[in-house]
Amino acid sequence: MSIAVDSATPLLSLEQRKRARNVGFSLVFLGLVSAFLLAGRPGNAGFKLVDTYTVFLPAQPFARALAVALVALGAIQLFRGFGKWTNVVLAIATGTFVIAFLTWAASGGSFSLTGMLQDTVTRSVPITLGAIAGILCERSGIINIAIEGQLLGGAFAGAVVGSLYGPWAGLLGAIAMGVGLSAILAVFAIRFRVDQVIVGFAINFFSLGLTSFLAQRVLTPHPEYNIVRPFTPYAVPLLSKIPVIGVVLFTQTLFVYVSIIAVVVSTWFLYRTRWGLRTRAIGEYPQAAGTLGVDVIKLRYRNVWIAGAVAGLGGAWWPLGTVGRFDQNITNGRGFIALAAVIFGRWHPVGALTAALVFGLSEAIQLKMSNLDTGIPSEFLLMAPYIVTLIVVAGFVGRSRAPKAAGQAYDASK
Repeated sequence: MSIAVDSATPLLSLEQRKRARNVGFSLVFLGLVSAFLLAGRPGNAGFKLVDTYTVFLPAQPFARALAVALVALGAIQLFRGFGKWTNVVLAIATGTFVIAFLTWAASGGSFSLTGMLQDTVTRSVPITLGAIAGILCERSGIINIAIEGQLLGGAFAGAVVGSLYGPWAGLLGAIAMGVGLSAILAVFAIRFRVDQVIVGFAINFFSLGLTSFLAQRVLTPHPEYNIVRPFTPYAVPLLSKIPVIGVVLFTQTLFVYVSIIAVVVSTWFLYRTRWGLRTRAIGEYPQAAGTLGVDVIKLRYRNVWIAGAVAGLGGAWWPLGTVGRFDQNITNGRGFIALAAVIFGRWHPVGALTAALVFGLSEAIQLKMSNLDTGIPSEFLLMAPYIVTLIVVAGFVGRSRAPKAAGQAYDASK
């Protein structure tokens, strides 16, 4: 036993030193970007919080001060380290760098910071619900690569059913479509024990092909099937009157409130109920759970169906929460971003919400940048959410531990 501990200790410390070094170099890199790029534009940037109050930041002095601070923090991290405060320092430094970037982009002008934060929360909805769908599946031992297809199918069903019978019926149609696609995943992955990654990709391509075919052959000649009245934002009494926070969090559509409730409910059930304990057990040690009387097969089926319903609801966000119609490939890869949110959030609903807000912020910044004179080509701005996804996955894969039985077929006879 002592030999195993001794041999593992150097490996652990080596991993910690490697991560500390990477964080230090990252801070220095951000500092150099601040010094040589963000400090290159003079003028003040205005951030409008409310109609009568705007905060102005001097672009060059702020970027130069940040550059000095980031390089100093990077040097401290490389030579000493911040220990348990490393993640806190990195989060604060990254957030401040984003503010400096916005200051650089808006120097000589202004924009609504409150509106951008509101867009961040709004655009995080499908990623949040997609990530919860992924968590419910992977906590049950099923890898759900099919989130993209479930979102896309939910968007199509929500648009068509919503156009014919109203938005509330559209919600039910989107949920039903999500459950139907998840049932395909469940049958092939659980009953026939097909490789779950392959099944997930097959469902994605099936959903993309089917919705594109129906959109071209049905919705194009019959546009009345693709015009739905989206849900209008609802201002929560009293809470919506809070400056800034009221507009950002409490003047939103139904989907924002549902996504927050979904995070709270899924967290509670996963970690405070018997169902949650059994779900986590079949995702870690299904054989042990089976010997204790848990019906692993039945519980996996049920959880995959629930996950499909959540993903279908997330897909309905496009036609029923924003654009009011369905377009081919309208999800545009958000299901795969939701998978990255699962990893970033360490298979926890609250962590997934945090990750979804990060991705939503990247989309909101991309929209703001397109309206500002930054000189950045629009093609590069469209890449922003996916670049953030790559950075997140590269930074967290290997340090986040997935459920042990995720992707492994279960045989009740063994």
